Amino acid sequence: MAESYVKPGNQEKGWNDPPQFSYGLQTQAQGVQKRNFLNKRVPPPQLDGSQVSLPSGAPLPAKPLSPTLPLAPPPSTVVLPARRLSAVDCTALSASTHTECEATIEDVMGLLDWALTACRTTVKRQVCDEVSKRLTLFQEMWISGKLSSPVKKRMYYLAEELKKQNWDSADETHRSLIVDYVNEVSQWMVGVKRLIAETRNLPTEVLNAEVEGPSPKEDTTQNTQ
Repeated sequence: MAESYVKPGNQEKGWNDPPQFSYGLQTQAQGVQKRNFLNKRVPPPQLDGSQVSLPSGAPLPAKPLSPTLPLAPPPSTVVLPARRLSAVDCTALSASTHTECEATIEDVMGLLDWALTACRTTVKRQVCDEVSKRLTLFQEMWISGKLSSPVKKRMYYLAEELKKQNWDSADETHRSLIVDYVNEVSQWMVGVKRLIAETRNLPTEVLNAEVEGPSPKEDTTQNTQ
């Protein structure tokens, strides 16, 4: 879920402050192997041990002049044709846009509250109350408009992965939010991180019992009817 982009450096710190790479670009760079450059210089033939020895007093052969090579023309700019999106790319783009437009705080909090309710069966009350406070702060910042659209989108994705019990994906999304949007999530993300860790450690029967409950959208539909 981590996006790949580069943000400009902080101009307030200095005019040459380096750019900030997103979490997605950093993880991609770690998987790329370093190239082995073949930059070892080979000695010319007359300096290695394979040269023929000349008798003493004999004049040295004249060094042949290397022919002057013509300068290579400057490289021309090649314009590559635009890549057409495949059916898979179009589907993913449509789903991403749909999630960003229709994700609401009720949907996200409904999924997070499901996990918190499951944790209250075995986790200490003090821990659950602290997580609840952090989630309330997250909800208030969402409603007051202090969270950007990418943060809302990733939090909805994180909550969905948490409900599907995809722990690694939820934890990866949590790390990407901390790296890319630390100013927005620093006050409440510690509660989300603890919620992921505690939900991961819950017994299977507890999670299966909580999964039977309806999702926020389904519950809203039933109440409307």
